Amino acid sequence: MTHRYRINHHTVYRYSEIVTSSYGRGFLTPRELPRQRCLFHELRIEPEPADRSTSRDAYGNLSSYFHVTTPHRTLSITSASIVEVDPLPPLLYSSGPALKAWEAARPTGLDGVLASEFSLDLRPPEITEAVRDYAAPSFAVDRPLIEAVADLSSRIYADFTYRSGSTTVSTQVDEVLAAREGVCQDFARLAIACLRANGLAASYTSGYLATDPPPGKARMIGIDATHAWAAVWMRGNEWLAFDPTNDQLADERYIVVGWGRDYADVPPLRGIIYTDSESSAIDVAVDVAPFEGDVLRA
Repeated sequence: MTHRYRINHHTVYRYSEIVTSSYGRGFLTPRELPRQRCLFHELRIEPEPADRSTSRDAYGNLSSYFHVTTPHRTLSITSASIVEVDPLPPLLYSSGPALKAWEAARPTGLDGVLASEFSLDLRPPEITEAVRDYAAPSFAVDRPLIEAVADLSSRIYADFTYRSGSTTVSTQVDEVLAAREGVCQDFARLAIACLRANGLAASYTSGYLATDPPPGKARMIGIDATHAWAAVWMRGNEWLAFDPTNDQLADERYIVVGWGRDYADVPPLRGIIYTDSESSAIDVAVDVAPFEGDVLRA
């Protein structure tokens, strides 16, 4: 059954002194995909920007740029969207490439050219001996890809504690591995490093997770902010998306905003400000809820 959601993503920056100029860029518009349709999107910025534009990056993600020149101590950015997401095709992960040995999913030949960059390590390197050792139990020889991925996801879910504020966007995978705690971005990046350590192509996905779980399902982790999960490339140019934070495949509750090789490719917001402020604070609130109203009046 297709699900329709209203997403409100509200970010407020507060500064101790006047900001005279603020440049921002972010990935806040849900993508158009075969299983996902963005029916409405509006980006509201206060103070009103003197200049703003949108563009697409190399991966097809929609990027928003703005420049605020009105002096301010508070900058408010609200992204409002309505999105439809279709359920997973019944046979997507129960037949075909997902059931073949994981080694067959390594991007080789013409079929894997576009995915090959997603198998490369980052700089600084994320594929360390500790990562290889952690990944190894999930990747037995000739194990079906879906089983290897499910095992890796379950192990991360069991071995690590979700602790908000325990890491930053600059925390390295090895540090997360040692601390055994982090947030969804960390667990997605660890899963990706484990996949790449075995020659597989893996992507980082940024988006949202629906607030209301299906009947009988537990409340999900990471629903009050942007969410992150991972995906591994399969033959036929399909991607198997999974969420190690909640130990499940990414289904119709997952709304994709953008993907890349790492968090740095698709941050929700980043920017530069001109100010004498010695301190600042940021508040982020995300709400994802079922929507059945009139899209034209969203």
